[in-house]
Amino acid sequence: MKRAPETKWRDSPAFGPRFFLSMFFALVAFAIVTYISTGSLATTAIQTLVCAVLIQIGYFLALLFLTWRTAKARKVELEGAARGKTGLESTKPSVPVSMNEPGHSQS
Repeated sequence: MKRAPETKWRDSPAFGPRFFLSMFFALVAFAIVTYISTGSLATTAIQTLVCAVLIQIGYFLALLFLTWRTAKARKVELEGAARGKTGLESTKPSVPVSMNEPGHSQS
């Protein structure tokens, strides 16, 4: 039986488990530095909570951007396919050009 091609979703910058693990370590480091600089557990907890919310907002905005970019690329691809052109073919000039003839064009 032939295997299906492997998807590259794990390579995405928005891969959830990698993001949450990174966020956890960043918040632990932030909490340690905040506690050392303030000496207060209450201040450390509040500031770490605010930092976690800000990181989550950034993650949400990053997902929106990645979704928008993917939708835009698919729309361009579908428009190119509707015209019968895909990929690099859509960037070719519509006027035929030849450098081998006098006048440099085929009219």
